[in-house]
Amino acid sequence: MTTLIIVIHVFACVVLITLVLIQRGRGSGLVESFQGVESMFGTKTNAFLTRITTILSVVFFISCLSLAIMSVRQSKSLMANVKVAAPAPEPSAAKAPEPVTPQTQPENNAPVAAQQ
Repeated sequence: MTTLIIVIHVFACVVLITLVLIQRGRGSGLVESFQGVESMFGTKTNAFLTRITTILSVVFFISCLSLAIMSVRQSKSLMANVKVAAPAPEPSAAKAPEPVTPQTQPENNAPVAAQQ
C-alpha cells in the first residue's frame, strides 16, 4: 500500500512541476518555447492547465497526508497489543548469604614479613 501511494505521490510531483512551468505567468512561462501546447487545447488551454494543476495539487496533498499517517503508524511498537503472561512467583525467602567458613577466612591480617 505504501509503495502505491509513493508512486502516486512521485507522479503527481513530476506532473505538477511540468504543468507549473508550462503555464503562462507574468513572464509568459515556458509556453513561449512550446507553441504546440497552446494549439493542443485551443483557446481554453489556460483554464484546462489551471484545472489539472488544482486536481493534481489535491492529489499531492492527500498523498502527503496519507504517507505521514502511515509513517506514524509504522513507528509504533509491534508489541503494543501483546499481553504479557503473569510472571512466575518468586520464592518467599530470599537467598541467605553463604556463611564464611574457616577455610575462606584469612589466617592472619598482619602483613607478611620479608625473609632474609
